[in-house]
Amino acid sequence: MIQKWFSRDIMYLMADIVVNVLIAFLFGSILLGLHRKVMARIQLRPGPPIIQHFLHSLKFFFKETSFPKTAAMPFYVAIVVILCAIWVTAVIVGPVSQGSLLIIFGVYALYKIVEHNSGSSSGSPYGKMSCVRAVFSAAAELPLFAVIAIVYLKTGTMNIAEIIAYQSVHGALIFSVPLATIVFFVLILSKSPYSPFAITKGKDLVSGYETEHFGFLRGFLMLSESMSWYVILWVFLTIFLAPLSLVGYLVGMIVITAITAIINAVTPIFNPNHSIMTQISIAIVGIGGSLLLMLIA
Repeated sequence: MIQKWFSRDIMYLMADIVVNVLIAFLFGSILLGLHRKVMARIQLRPGPPIIQHFLHSLKFFFKETSFPKTAAMPFYVAIVVILCAIWVTAVIVGPVSQGSLLIIFGVYALYKIVEHNSGSSSGSPYGKMSCVRAVFSAAAELPLFAVIAIVYLKTGTMNIAEIIAYQSVHGALIFSVPLATIVFFVLILSKSPYSPFAITKGKDLVSGYETEHFGFLRGFLMLSESMSWYVILWVFLTIFLAPLSLVGYLVGMIVITAITAIINAVTPIFNPNHSIMTQISIAIVGIGGSLLLMLIA
């Protein structure tokens, strides 16, 4: 009997994971499509349909897959699968189990490592340049993510469920640690398509670390992009604006996507040095200012 109930619980958990991964992929794809649409409208272009990113993701799974002669096989294939698995893990730790923010930070740090290796695995000069820039971008983005330390100092916990409970009693953290909120928003902005901080995918690098990935490999990369966008928005809304209803999450993700699209539509991509220094400066001011305000309070 115990084994029967144990097996049933495992089945329910697996079903919950699959549902949440599908939601992350589908909704993340629609949000990225909305991002392109808003950018196009700001730039006086009609733009593609909102479902275009979703259709592209599916399309690549049915296209012929080719492998460059310079690719480091089988690492070239494995690194793409690992990248996808990282964001599936993030979905499990975040929306499914509402686990520790520290694990989410670790997942993000691992993602930056994989992003670096994804570029170098193809042997493409564009990919290699992108993987070098990935190292630089990690030096700027991880300090931005380190703003979760402010959340810990304010709430006394890294557990997402406990942070939600804290905000239900004391109010949303966006009002008590506004500078930390801005720092995390800059991190979201850095991960949005065509961001001024998107140095790993600048047009001078064609498609960056994705340049030499075709067919189902590109499909996995686009699947990862959709899940990552969904997860990082979910984490932001949960940390700084929870508790939220399903409608609250929906509206919040749409609004943030639209805001980042507007900013990206009117802002050119910075050169690597300016991008890194800008993000690090924002992280220092935001984290330092938050600590100072907490001490004064």
